[in-house]
Amino acid sequence: MRSVGQRGTGPEMALRRALHRLGLRYRLHDKRLPGSPDLVFPRFGAVVFVNGCFWHVHEGCRFQTTPSSRTRFWSHKFKANQRRDSRNYAALAERGWRVLVVWECAIKAVTASGLDGLTARVAQWLASDSSRGEIPIAASDKP
Repeated sequence: MRSVGQRGTGPEMALRRALHRLGLRYRLHDKRLPGSPDLVFPRFGAVVFVNGCFWHVHEGCRFQTTPSSRTRFWSHKFKANQRRDSRNYAALAERGWRVLVVWECAIKAVTASGLDGLTARVAQWLASDSSRGEIPIAASDKP
């Protein structure tokens, strides 16, 4: 599992490029923050995680599956990932950071032209004063 990419994944890169085109500037993977968020927006006091549906167990998502072999191992692995995510989100909130989770399926569901709608949703959340947010696949985006 060491070879599984954690940074610069396809969905993350697509979101980064689109947000940059909107004029939003960010820091990447700040190790000083809990969970080393994918995108850090100091100006907004916010962080964005681009979560893979498989690794972070996105309930009800078609990309979230459990391998049929070693199910006990995978069950423990997924639960540990979810506990770690919860701890990181709580620690960030304690430090005054706002947390947004963008799910991989939300990015994969939109075409290159449709990514503008997703980035608009991220920008809208950044401008809000909401402390926690999540962008799953929208019902209108489902294939």
